[in-house]
Amino acid sequence: MAVIEDVNDAASRLSAALLACEKAVVFTGAGISTESGIPDYRSPGGIWSKMQPILFDDFVASKKARREDWRRRFMMLDQFGDAKPNAGHMAIADWVRAGIVEAVITQNIDGLHQRSGIPDRQVIELHGNGTYAKCLDCGARHEDAEMRPAYEASGEPPLCSRCGGLVKAAVISFGQAMPEAEMERAERATLDADLFIAIGSSLVVYPAAGFPRMAAETGASLVLINGEQTELDSLADMVLRAKIGEILRRVVVETR
Repeated sequence: MAVIEDVNDAASRLSAALLACEKAVVFTGAGISTESGIPDYRSPGGIWSKMQPILFDDFVASKKARREDWRRRFMMLDQFGDAKPNAGHMAIADWVRAGIVEAVITQNIDGLHQRSGIPDRQVIELHGNGTYAKCLDCGARHEDAEMRPAYEASGEPPLCSRCGGLVKAAVISFGQAMPEAEMERAERATLDADLFIAIGSSLVVYPAAGFPRMAAETGASLVLINGEQTELDSLADMVLRAKIGEILRRVVVETR
């Protein structure tokens, strides 16, 4: 395992790895979006240090919990709703357009990969998407702009306009089952890759963090880009320690 802290050296080595691979997969965590002004959840000063997560069962069972969940949702929308893709997101989008990266597996719920230009079909969202909501009963999609006026007028959590069911942000909450289709897509993409690049993830949240491990154990080259040490560092072929945007925007790839 090589630990590389020089930005130019890191970018050069990553460029070479991308150009030499047959099929790459990128895996992203909260660290890539902090450079867009979105705080992570687990580090000191992160979101969970300021408020306890609302469990899925509590959301379903308690109107009080649902009120609080929606209050937080609109508060965070006000704070971070204008976040834009940063240099890291845009670099990954370039790799996808170049035909080098087949899929982006993400733990993030901010939709910034899609906003960077990556098609929905190539983004695998393991923890859902926080930019819209869904009915827990019929699955209908609901937009914030549609629900916010009624919520602010009444303080009551919204119900589905189609079936009357509970509406919840389309994210995977603590205690909620992982999405089967996305987990299967992520597994297929991981097993097909010969280069797996994990970016900005602490790699402590399972089952998502199992994909980098799976990649390394099935023969793919594993590259980790993270500001802190992770428990998978010993499995990696390269560990790059520098700001994500600074590394990725220096990476040069060619269209295939």
